[in-house]
Amino acid sequence: MSEAGEFVDYTLQRESSWEKAAEASERLGDSVKVYGASVGAVRGTIRDALKKYKALSHDDITALSSELWSEPVFERRLAAVVLLQARVSLLVNTDLTRIEGFVRQAGTRELVDPLAKDVVRPLLAQLEGLARERADRVMDRWAEDPDPELRRAAALATGQQTP
Repeated sequence: MSEAGEFVDYTLQRESSWEKAAEASERLGDSVKVYGASVGAVRGTIRDALKKYKALSHDDITALSSELWSEPVFERRLAAVVLLQARVSLLVNTDLTRIEGFVRQAGTRELVDPLAKDVVRPLLAQLEGLARERADRVMDRWAEDPDPELRRAAALATGQQTP
């Protein structure tokens, strides 16, 4: 694991409590494990990580998001979403492939919805020309996919009614 990934994971575990873990497990079911860190702790951890590791490039951000996502732990995956939200200006249309994988593996709308609304939607808004055309084709494909969460993500990202 990268130094930044270790920092985020360690901090999230330190911010956890068994009470929050029990509540989150009940709410989320068996789709993901939970540490029991609050949303505020996740956001603060990413804020601190971005201060500590200031020189993260596009490739560093996307690699770190994948690294955090790789374990089916809610707080790690939420941290990946928050990281992408914080650095959406660095993302490009080809990052939709990675995000598609995240949506397919999310296991909860508590991760799908912010990915769609707070990462994909602003990503689409900043694209122009051929990059936007390609992204629109991806959104069209998502909208027709058999996976209901991918269809939901497409609708949320493009401002259409959710299925």
